[in-house]
Amino acid sequence: MNDASTHPGPTPADRPLQVHVLADDTDRSGGYVTERLREHGAELTWIDRDTIDSPWSATGVDLVLSLGSERSAHEPRWAHVVEAESDVVRVALGSGVPVMAICYGAQLVARALGGTSYRGDGAEIGWRRVDTLDDVLCPEGPWGQFHQDVLSPPPTARVIGSSWFGPQCFVDEAFGARVIAWQFHPEVTPETFSRWVDESADLVRVSGSEPSELKRQALANATRSRLAAFALVDAALDHLGVAVPRPV
Repeated sequence: MNDASTHPGPTPADRPLQVHVLADDTDRSGGYVTERLREHGAELTWIDRDTIDSPWSATGVDLVLSLGSERSAHEPRWAHVVEAESDVVRVALGSGVPVMAICYGAQLVARALGGTSYRGDGAEIGWRRVDTLDDVLCPEGPWGQFHQDVLSPPPTARVIGSSWFGPQCFVDEAFGARVIAWQFHPEVTPETFSRWVDESADLVRVSGSEPSELKRQALANATRSRLAAFALVDAALDHLGVAVPRPV
């Protein structure tokens, strides 16, 4: 793959950040993460991961963001979708474009780079603290959790956050550009979290959680979570080497 130095990156003074966001067409919940990117003047190009049917070009792109999904990256029925998005990740990194990933996106990136993912024992749902080795790129939280799958990071990755359920954050620098991936949901707003609770009643029951309590937690953590997500995005951009344009 190409060295990351071959990618010129954004020129802070003359153009906005160009961010390609990989998401389900029915669930573009970028929440606090995309809100912060927009505050930095980013222009977001949304890519429906179900319709990636031609070679993706990294030209002019400064960052790839892979969001969550209700599907599982290890399910055979989604193999073609996973492989198409994995190609985007590998092309991006090979072209020097860094990648940021959340939940399903983290599992997909792990698989794209030589790791894997699998169905866990139960589910991790609610506002939970994580054990961290880096309180800047993976603060302990609490962070919103809503998943039953576990990622196994690539062999070249460094895990900097974990919980009883599995890895919560990894970073990787071995593929031509930097990667940061979070299993938790820094982006999630109370409205989105409440919708997930309503739409995933079976999964909520598996976790032993009470829907009304989960919604209460989401509201109680809203202000803190938004500020924490903004700080996390800023730290991640710095780590990834993505320059934030200067105000005009």
